Amino acid sequence: MLPLLKFLSSTQSPLMMNLYPYYVFMQNRGVVPLENSLFKPLPPSKEEVDPNTLLHYTNVFDAMIDAVYFSMSNLNFTDVEVLVTETGWPSKGDPKVEPFANSDNADAYNSNLIKHVLVDRGGTPLRPATTPSVYIYELFDEDLRPGPVSEANWGLFYGNGTPAYLLHVEGTGGFLANDTTNRTFCVVAEGADAKSLQAALDWACGPGRANCSGIQPGMDCYDPNTVRAHASYAFDSYYQMQGRSSGSCYFQGVSMITTTDPSHGNCIFPGSKKVSNNIRGTSNGTLASNDVGWSRRATGERWLFGCHILIMLLTLCLLMPR
Repeated sequence: MLPLLKFLSSTQSPLMMNLYPYYVFMQNRGVVPLENSLFKPLPPSKEEVDPNTLLHYTNVFDAMIDAVYFSMSNLNFTDVEVLVTETGWPSKGDPKVEPFANSDNADAYNSNLIKHVLVDRGGTPLRPATTPSVYIYELFDEDLRPGPVSEANWGLFYGNGTPAYLLHVEGTGGFLANDTTNRTFCVVAEGADAKSLQAALDWACGPGRANCSGIQPGMDCYDPNTVRAHASYAFDSYYQMQGRSSGSCYFQGVSMITTTDPSHGNCIFPGSKKVSNNIRGTSNGTLASNDVGWSRRATGERWLFGCHILIMLLTLCLLMPR
């Protein structure tokens, strides 16, 4: 190990590590809380505290990274950064022996991981100013991989290219949503700030030129008469008008993509199959070319953000040793 660390230090190269909180949790059930493994909030009494440094850890991922830094420090190497080349959570497993390998936990882990690394950028308790680069394992499921059921189900997508599940990154709206069923909708995200929500609704029905006629008094989607309900309708109208393109369901982080049809009663959302293609085509036709250009400029950063992650995932998939 010493020759390797000397080489990495002299070349200013990172130490590449594969870190899996899933296995830490599975091997220490009853000791490590599931919430601690999924980046979910914990009461102070459940936070892990390092007895030597008294540093508080709210998630297993940060603890694993800092364990690597502590180990290198004990060998007198403090200038080598950690690069996480693999981490993730399986979306399916044998329910008898792998009950925590499911799509909800996979969504929670990978979504919260992306938020932790790319949105919060808070580093770790030991190195709060240093946020490591991370590669999610993996892009596609490996149907023929032997071993436990979970071994073949770490992918964000099935082998045929359809999504295994959708990621929901708080603060970024919907993410990596692959609309192969023509049934995705843009709605208000949980915990959206009321002031930001109102501003996003005003923009969607104003400069965004979403078709908000359905939420006017006397119309089918006017009730419930709340900002949240009206905003979901307006967001979905804009999202469908933009062809469900990446970045069109953002609205400064107060929206998210869902596969659940938000239509209710006589209120039919624009993205519902109950709405004819002709109506959607008419709405698309009302968008002037200069508005399309403005929209693309406004969402360009989200396009780059999504492409960056996909490129990283594809690179990992191609370079991964078999």
